Amino acid sequence: MLTLPVEEWVGNAAAVVSGVWGAVTRRSEQSGYSRTAIYTHAQRVVQAVANEQATGISYEALWAENERLRAETETLWQAWSETEDLSESTQREFASTGSAMGLSLSQIVILLAIVLPGRMAPSRATVGRWVRQSEAQASRILRALDRACQRFVLVLCLDEIFFHRVPILMAVEPVSLAWLAGQRGPDRTGASWCAVIENWPDLEHVVADGGSGLERGVKLANDRRQAQVEEPESAPRAAITMGLDVFHSQREMERVQQRQWSQAERELAAACEADAKLAKVKRQGGDARGVASDVARAWRKAEQVFDDAVHSEVLVKQVEAALCWFDASGRLLSRREVQEQLDKASEQFVGSQWSKVRRLLKDERTLSHLDRLEAQLVKAAPQPMLRESLTRLWFFREKFKHAKSEERDQLRSLVVMEQVLCGRLCLQWQEAYMEVDEQLRQVVRASSAVEGVNSVVRMHQGRHRHVSQEMLDLKRLYWNCRVFREGKRKRRSPYELIGLKLPTSDWWKLLQMDPQELEQELLTQ
Repeated sequence: MLTLPVEEWVGNAAAVVSGVWGAVTRRSEQSGYSRTAIYTHAQRVVQAVANEQATGISYEALWAENERLRAETETLWQAWSETEDLSESTQREFASTGSAMGLSLSQIVILLAIVLPGRMAPSRATVGRWVRQSEAQASRILRALDRACQRFVLVLCLDEIFFHRVPILMAVEPVSLAWLAGQRGPDRTGASWCAVIENWPDLEHVVADGGSGLERGVKLANDRRQAQVEEPESAPRAAITMGLDVFHSQREMERVQQRQWSQAERELAAACEADAKLAKVKRQGGDARGVASDVARAWRKAEQVFDDAVHSEVLVKQVEAALCWFDASGRLLSRREVQEQLDKASEQFVGSQWSKVRRLLKDERTLSHLDRLEAQLVKAAPQPMLRESLTRLWFFREKFKHAKSEERDQLRSLVVMEQVLCGRLCLQWQEAYMEVDEQLRQVVRASSAVEGVNSVVRMHQGRHRHVSQEMLDLKRLYWNCRVFREGKRKRRSPYELIGLKLPTSDWWKLLQMDPQELEQELLTQ
């Protein structure tokens, strides 16, 4: 910072730069500065002028940058002043949302301390009290929402997961991915599963693995339905059908196949070691006849195991192709055709390690999704030829969406041909096609929906020592109200996809509503 007037600096520099003999001495006598100080001032003035004439930052640019930084500082201070006014309601929403997303109380407190001034952040006990209040309210709200969803739930994917050895009974509607049940314990017996299933009186079909508890639960639910039908003034309800999860069957095949390949690798490694041992004996000049026979046996065993692994891989691909909906020509496969292919493949699965796979492939419930789909398609299109043509048209249209550019011309021709055929079979084929399209898009053969929700819930296990039923309800309410960001369900929430029209799309506002008023509003829609 300058401590001398600018005129003094310029005058001292002028005396030096002028070059007149005696000018510096006279300037020293007039100003009172020493000759050394005058020469120093002149050097600094010359340097300042040189810097100004150089290509550096100009005074105007520096002033503009200073103004920009001032404006940015004012904006930051304004934002900080707004955080100081963060209301308790907003802090409650922050804490409840964080807990529903899987954050622990300590993590929520740390994040609140970042956005709030010092000593204004709530304590861990306060945040815990807020979250518990939201959990209790979520349980009350969910009871009303579950009753409103009953008429929409026809198919459920069921499975159980464990939170610190406590079973959580999970139920997910596959089309909307709505998480409809997250019952904490007390066990996974048939009675517990029956209590979950009975919450959905219009349920028609269940997709699950081959667990004995689940199977027993479906049987008990059907028995109770049958008992209600025998009572007077009770509406008849069809029995709940159960389909074995194709996902678990394929995973079991992959597990056995992986073990076979691991065994093949071990046998090949043992055969290579035997080769090395034989080569060492020959180098040392010893008798290699016994070692050579061991090498031959090792290689025969390795080749046999390797051939078995290759053969099983071919069989697994055949089973996967049989479990598909359509063949290569676009024709919908029937149960009889698929079962013949599965029986043929299961007969070639030799060994005790394939016993579970053989049992699953021969179980009638494995192909129950084909029976259900066939019955639905018959209602949508009673004429067999029209129904077959509509399903082929659906297949070619779906394949066209994901086809490469060089394949689209051929698929476009096939689509046009099927449309012409449908038009000749029925003038109102478009209406029938819409129903066929709806049935084919909603058909379910695997419980991948509940597996996907399970993977999200498992992320919370490491952050919570204890997961109560109320906490599960809070997470379930948040999941069903959140909007999907990508995929075929993009920009819609599970409740919206299942058909429930909520008074608000904001889950926090929904949580603040009175449960009785909400239920009354939903039931009168």
